[in-house]
Amino acid sequence: MKPRPAHEWQTTTWFNTPEPLDLERLRGQVVVLHAFQMLCPGCVAHGIPQAQRVAEIFKGAPLTVVGLHTVFEHHEAMGLESLRAFLHEYRVRFPVGVDAPGQDGDPMPRTMRAYAMQGTPTTLLIDAQGRLRRQVFGVHDDLLLGAEIGTLLAEAPGRFDATGTTTASVSDPCADSSRGAV
Repeated sequence: MKPRPAHEWQTTTWFNTPEPLDLERLRGQVVVLHAFQMLCPGCVAHGIPQAQRVAEIFKGAPLTVVGLHTVFEHHEAMGLESLRAFLHEYRVRFPVGVDAPGQDGDPMPRTMRAYAMQGTPTTLLIDAQGRLRRQVFGVHDDLLLGAEIGTLLAEAPGRFDATGTTTASVSDPCADSSRGAV
């Protein structure tokens, strides 16, 4: 996918964050956006657990995992109180925004429509410059997702190493500072 500016999210409510999130506030970080519905079997079985693993594994990295609850069917069953209970029950700790309803009776929520999502789960990878780099509908392979995230982190300002440390420059991995110079 050719990088292009990511569309701003259009949300009505946020959970697990004191303030609404937007792409401008997250500039400089890689963003993994996981679009889901709480009644979607693929989201519950694969997508949400994967997003939780990414949030945990990359804790300390310049990366933010964001959930987007985007309801395009069964609207009556997926209200805010049901979502609050769902997030608590499944121990979802990353920020989750609720996609704004479609305009003029459109059953497709606004952010979902802006990204032309086919359904849920959908994973969006947004680089540190705010560009959409990858969009995957369905279950995204863990190994491939990890490699894609690693690529985006390597491109981000400052670098991230496997220990969770952000460094300004890359040092020689073969250097051993515990030995004296020969």
